[in-house]
Amino acid sequence: MASASMVLQDVFVRFGQRQLAGPVLILLILAMMVLPLPAFVLDLFFTFNIAISVIVMLVAMSVIKPLDFSVFPTVLLVTTLLRLSLNVASTRVVLLEGHTGPGAAGRVIEAFGHFLVGGNYAVGLVVFTILVVINFVVITKGAGRVAEVAARFTLDAMPGKQMAIDADLNAGLIGEDDARKRRATIAEEADFFGSMDGASKFVRGDAVAGILIMLINVIGGLFVGVLQHNLDIGTAAKTYTLLTIGDGLVAQIPALIISIAAGMVVTRVGDAQDVSQQFMVQLFSDAKLLYLTAAIIGLLGLIPGMPNFVFLLLAAGLAAMAWKIEKRSRTSAAPAPVAVAPAAPREAQEASWADVTPVDVLGLEVGYRLIPLVDKGQDGELLRRIRGLRKKFAQEVGFLVSPVHIRDNLELKPNAYKILLKGVEIGDGEAFPGSLLAINPGRVAGQVPGTATRDPAFGLPAVWIEPTLREQAQAYGYTVVDASTVTATHLNHLILSHAAELLGRQETQALLDHLAKEMPKLVEDVVPKAMPLGVLQKVLRNLLEESVPIRDMRTIIEALADSAPRSQDPEVLTAQVRIALGRSIVQDLYPGGAEMQVMSLDPQLERVLVQAVAGGGDGAGIEPGLADTLLREAVAAAQRQESVGLPSVLLVPASLRTLLSRFLRRSINQLKVIAHSEVPENRIIKVTSIIGGRV
Repeated sequence: MASASMVLQDVFVRFGQRQLAGPVLILLILAMMVLPLPAFVLDLFFTFNIAISVIVMLVAMSVIKPLDFSVFPTVLLVTTLLRLSLNVASTRVVLLEGHTGPGAAGRVIEAFGHFLVGGNYAVGLVVFTILVVINFVVITKGAGRVAEVAARFTLDAMPGKQMAIDADLNAGLIGEDDARKRRATIAEEADFFGSMDGASKFVRGDAVAGILIMLINVIGGLFVGVLQHNLDIGTAAKTYTLLTIGDGLVAQIPALIISIAAGMVVTRVGDAQDVSQQFMVQLFSDAKLLYLTAAIIGLLGLIPGMPNFVFLLLAAGLAAMAWKIEKRSRTSAAPAPVAVAPAAPREAQEASWADVTPVDVLGLEVGYRLIPLVDKGQDGELLRRIRGLRKKFAQEVGFLVSPVHIRDNLELKPNAYKILLKGVEIGDGEAFPGSLLAINPGRVAGQVPGTATRDPAFGLPAVWIEPTLREQAQAYGYTVVDASTVTATHLNHLILSHAAELLGRQETQALLDHLAKEMPKLVEDVVPKAMPLGVLQKVLRNLLEESVPIRDMRTIIEALADSAPRSQDPEVLTAQVRIALGRSIVQDLYPGGAEMQVMSLDPQLERVLVQAVAGGGDGAGIEPGLADTLLREAVAAAQRQESVGLPSVLLVPASLRTLLSRFLRRSINQLKVIAHSEVPENRIIKVTSIIGGRV
């Protein structure tokens, strides 16, 4: 005994009480199917079953989101097993001890068999049948259907939700941790509704088992009572039928409560309030509707022969409730008095240099309906997104852009905005607060109603939809974003595409000052000893124009320190810096150790272009027909690369890289031109297209 107690103590120490609670409960449930239980223990377990069902229903009503009760499918399984085990245990007791009287199976079964149905087994049969029909046909079947549809739509909507997360991540609106949490939440939603779809089959099976168990108990009780205990048929039928009905009712009522809880969880819409709050807000918040309902009920109460008192009493209650709601709304809507200060006398002042305002580097002008998105007093969502956007740009590109100056412009359309760079408009669009933009990425399964438009950032076809259509649009494969995300994504796209123009001398000096805190000697050797600040700025701009980040300033400065004594030409220095950054450039285009599948020039065309560059210096000697053919074939090759999911990369000799990059990127925005000298030695190159084979 001592060794056994020590073993049990060691188990509790190793696993803890909470971890052992689940296995112990399952073992008790299985033991009830095999071991005989006294009547008192049956009463205890039946009462526990009722308490558990009430707890589950209250939790289902109080959760805000279905995932807050993610263990619910498992709870359905455990409670179903508990009810079936209690049915088996009570059946054993009823058949063995039923001849002794109505209290043979415990006080709980006796109470349900006598008190709730008045001791009339015919009434009990009807009540039991109605409860089973309600549970099986109405609640469980409906909840199972909702769970099945929710699981299918959740799975169909996963790609759209994932794309929305990626869009927020790329726009700098969320970080990696938030994106990881959102992806995990989406996966949990799909798992939850899939589990609920399967768990609902347990409840339906439990209802069928309840009917079969009742029939078996009645027939078995008649045989046992008449053949083994010598009871007459009438006494045996009444005794065993009442016990069976009590047993069935005490199991079906908790099953009905659990089914109602399942229906509440899977039919929830919205995640801002629990069920009780949604009922009160959406049903009993409109005074006009309550007044109208009170009038209709009152008119019915005036009809002769109707229960006038009950109808008029209810009408008076509804009218009183409507009056209180109307009074509360008038009180909350009344504006507080505002003291108006006397206007100060205005005096004419001479013009001064204070009247000359510098042009903002980055500006955002909005129509009056977009003001709430950028109003600090209203905690505008767009302000937070722009802050995150600048932070993400600094982390990925390598320098901090100027703040975005936001102002309203009454000359714009109410929902319009425009983005300015140094006072010049570089982009515009429209956003509709309160609506959502469903962007078609090219493979949607259906159409959603709304106002057709185009995504202002990338020009994709899109539709402005009502918020209630979000789930439907995501299920069809649309990427759904709100108005502030649309504007922030457009701004982010334009900032990235104009990064070179945003890097002025002030930003370059700030970048050097920041770098000098960690490596002052290296910075001092380059600027101003080896080159002026302006040359460094031009080199960095050349890199940004071809979407090369300047995060690795240490490598850039070291490459310039080696090359600046030999040349001060920004183009020559840029080529040397690109060689030093070659591993990073290739890594961004081909992550990991992926094979480099690139386009290349025909050797004959390559020789012609090298001679033209050597002769004219800047390639001005290229014959116009040759230039047109080169451009046409490059466009076709780039489209073939993109159609198979490969980046558009052209690999050329170092002497041609700058010329071809400037010539081709005007027509092919996504084309990247890299030199042979920029490719690391350990990279495998595979040429997929030859440009100029027919020149």
